[in-house]
Amino acid sequence: MVGNAIRVLPQAVILAAAATLYPQMAGAQAVLNCADRAKVIEFLAKQYSEKQAAVGMVNQQAVMELYAADSGTWTLVITDVSGRSCVILAGKSWETIIPVGPKA
Repeated sequence: MVGNAIRVLPQAVILAAAATLYPQMAGAQAVLNCADRAKVIEFLAKQYSEKQAAVGMVNQQAVMELYAADSGTWTLVITDVSGRSCVILAGKSWETIIPVGPKA
């Protein structure tokens, strides 16, 4: 088992270095994650049954929205003033926490 880890380690280091040295690949992929807000929201609802769970202003030019489903999937979306939305992050195991006690 240790022998396998030692053989795989150089490959993991090369992969991590390549991802760090060539970040433009990630930037190119990000363009594919943007669309008109209505289309993004419709996709999240149909594909994942996600509904808006939270919203907040990023600045005067953008709003952040979090969509979550009862199944635990979640998606973080940023929408600019032109109505273009971009998926920033997505994940699983979302849990809504209900505050208990007095507000701070």
